[in-house]
Amino acid sequence: MRLLASLMICGLLAACGADGEPVTPSVNGGVTINQNGIYPRASVGVGKGPLSIWLGL
Repeated sequence: MRLLASLMICGLLAACGADGEPVTPSVNGGVTINQNGIYPRASVGVGKGPLSIWLGL
């Protein structure tokens, strides 16, 4: 739980520009449909250089 909270705080700091230029977040989403049902998916993330943080739902 602490690791997740730390990652979220770092992501928020990077996104708001507290450590330099603001980083625009990326959003991905989609829907999978098959004989077993409909499955939505979504993820939000920020990236700067080789580091990126993603949160999937």
